[in-house]
This record gives sequence, structure tokens and C-alpha cells, in this order.
Amino acid sequence: MLQDLENNFSELEKKILNLQKNQQSLNEKLTDLNKEHEELKKKYDEERKKSQVLAEEQKNIKLYSAISGNPEHNRLMKNHINRLVKEVDFCIAQLQNSGL
Repeated sequence: MLQDLENNFSELEKKILNLQKNQQSLNEKLTDLNKEHEELKKKYDEERKKSQVLAEEQKNIKLYSAISGNPEHNRLMKNHINRLVKEVDFCIAQLQNSGL
């Protein structure tokens, strides 16, 4: 009876040690994955910023092309001018409403 209890206790100790090793291994993997996640997040943010810069540059190139008289971009230029006129009108209306 005592021998059986000792054997059971020994088996439980082995299982506990095995579980502790597994937990440690999983914790290490989690740490590695968190580091990788942070690196990927930084890369994503950098790429998103680059994409935004490129989109703005493309918009400016089209605008410059329209200003230079490129017929393909005349509509873009007209839309841009109309948007600027609306902004100016809005500012004038705000100044009038504020009593200046």
C-alpha cells in the first residue's frame, strides 16, 4: 500500500515537472511571438506611413499635371479649385457670423 502511494506520488511529480517544462516552453514561445508581433506592428506602421506619403505625392503630381495644362487632369483641377472656393466661402461665412 505504501509502495503504491510512493509510486503514485513519483508519477505525479514527473507529470508536474513535465507540465512545468511545457509551461516554461510555452511562456518562451509567447515571449518570442510578442516580440515578433511588435516588430511586425512597427513594420506595418512604417509601410502605412510610406503608403500615405506616396498617395499624397501621387495626388500632388496629378495636381501639378493639371496645372500645367494636361487635358487628362482638367477635371481634377476644376474639382480642386471648386473645393478651395468652397473652403474660402465657408471661412468668409464664419467671419461674417462672428462679427469681424
